[in-house]
Amino acid sequence: MPRYVAFLGSINVGGNRLTMAELRHALEREDFVNVETVVASGNVLFDHDDRPTRGLEEKLEYVLRERFDMRSIAAVRSRDEVADAIAGNPFAADGEEKLVHTMFLEDDADPAQFRVLLADHEGRGPERLALGPRALYIDYAGGVGTSRLTAPFIERRLGRRGTARNIRSLRRILTKMDEQ
Repeated sequence: MPRYVAFLGSINVGGNRLTMAELRHALEREDFVNVETVVASGNVLFDHDDRPTRGLEEKLEYVLRERFDMRSIAAVRSRDEVADAIAGNPFAADGEEKLVHTMFLEDDADPAQFRVLLADHEGRGPERLALGPRALYIDYAGGVGTSRLTAPFIERRLGRRGTARNIRSLRRILTKMDEQ
């Protein structure tokens, strides 16, 4: 059975509160196997019958909606997709691990919309941006907490929901995926 990770957006922020034990229990009832959370809330490793990751995203979002009344993105990636997100991030080599992020998107972003994002962000901060497969690579060079490049700002311009993780977390998640 292949190993996957789900990057859940907006878990344990705002009104979206649930324990990881509740989440594990709900997923195990839906045929997710070897469910464990890793690094921080919102990162869920699991085994599942081989299935396209988009189908698993729909299934996870359904569980969150039906069991917990939460509307959250569930960006599911295979082990190889996580490795590719790290290797494909053009800022990983020269940026700080905690400041270089991959924002996992629910679908590929349109290059024209990406150009709109770049134009609208021009002059707003030192961040560097690059587009990847179902991902946006970001170097929050000036710090994440003070950045004006927020998820809603990005999502409105790309027309895609997403959830971001820094390179340090992604490397730890990949290590955990390889332990199975």
